[in-house]
Amino acid sequence: MENKITVLVIDDERSFTEEMQELLQNTGFKAFIANTARQGLNILKCQLIDLLILDIRLPGVNGLDILKEVKGIYPKMEVIIVSAHGDMESVIRAMRLGALDYLRKPFRHVDFQIAIERTQKFLDLNRKLQVMEEKNSLISKSLGEKIERNFIGESQKIQEVLGLALTASEFPDTNVLITGESGTGKENIARIIHYSSKRKDNVFCAVNSCAITESLLESEFFGHKKGSFTGAINDKKGFFEVSDQGTLFLDEIADMPFSLQGKILRAIEEKKITRVGETEQIKVDFRIIAATNHDIDQLVSEKKFRLDLIHRLNTLHLHIPPLRERREDVEPLLNHFVSEFSVRMNKPHLKIDKSIVGILKKYQFPGNVRELKNMAERAVILSKGNLLMAHDFPLKTSVSSSGGSSNELLTMQEQEVRLLRQALKDHGYNQRAAADALGMTRDSLIRRMKKHNIRIKKED
Repeated sequence: MENKITVLVIDDERSFTEEMQELLQNTGFKAFIANTARQGLNILKCQLIDLLILDIRLPGVNGLDILKEVKGIYPKMEVIIVSAHGDMESVIRAMRLGALDYLRKPFRHVDFQIAIERTQKFLDLNRKLQVMEEKNSLISKSLGEKIERNFIGESQKIQEVLGLALTASEFPDTNVLITGESGTGKENIARIIHYSSKRKDNVFCAVNSCAITESLLESEFFGHKKGSFTGAINDKKGFFEVSDQGTLFLDEIADMPFSLQGKILRAIEEKKITRVGETEQIKVDFRIIAATNHDIDQLVSEKKFRLDLIHRLNTLHLHIPPLRERREDVEPLLNHFVSEFSVRMNKPHLKIDKSIVGILKKYQFPGNVRELKNMAERAVILSKGNLLMAHDFPLKTSVSSSGGSSNELLTMQEQEVRLLRQALKDHGYNQRAAADALGMTRDSLIRRMKKHNIRIKKED
């Protein structure tokens, strides 16, 4: 059999190892045996072993030390511990070190077969999961390669953004800053840069800087050692380590606490990190793509963001204009979203009334492309016939305009305050509904309300 499970038995009793080898081979396994730790480790170097059966007491060496060593080198290999001494403390330690099962000598053949069958089911499941993960990896890679081709937008402004993104992809070690209002598609542009670069076969790790509690930020970015703080029950890799050879996308970068910014800067400059609770440095190779919808220069002037960090992040700068400034993109985006949702919801024959495009082009879209996508999804869900009409796309007249808008005369901060207040009022001061309408999370809405000192009052 090509896919036989391979087993190694390490035990100082020759008669026991020979008996186990015969039993395993008769059961359909491929079996190797060793009577010393050194023999066993040499076999592990030469053979791909699925299952190790290990005596907890070996001449001149502690089986637990062997277990710890092999699990560190071969983490996917499963281990069954055997012992004639019934030392439960050692057994518990073995299980904590990663042993899958335990058998006490002498044991009956039937008990051994039950343990092996149980382990075989576990190994078979892991193999199936590995195959599925490989398939998903190939699918993800294929989707990544299609991102550029499926880029939606006909306006000159958005095509210029795409051109800059493709230029940035040619320099895989250069950091990029993407700015633009919420919902404009900053993460999509970041993915285009990653999947068009030499780093495309490695991780694209997307992190929302404001979605992590401040107390866990350092652990999440740098990782931690088991036991380094309450709740650290295992060693954990941080975002920098996970992104090694790939791309770390930092969304909402402006919301990162000032106290963490210096440590982030040092990691970017040195390409070395230290896990919380450890002293040893780990080399990492990552590319940073950061994004924000804030006026970053204003935050720097207000001493809320480090100037040296922005210089590191801002080697290349891409700004995505809001949808209201590129109205020619409304129609292709609408067609794309309606087509996507109609297929997904088994309504493949839906058509769009011509009047809708003209109406939507006059709308301000405070939530940008994300808001249009939400509109399309809602319209497809609630549609009764095969034609989407204007009433399927209810708009807030208070924020729509026939062309130019007085909003253009407002500062970004004044415009944001106005949109936040209007969205809250239109949705009965329901924060979640207002956030959905603006194309942002409820937590993001609350932070902006605090920033602008917006309180929920009916008279607002």
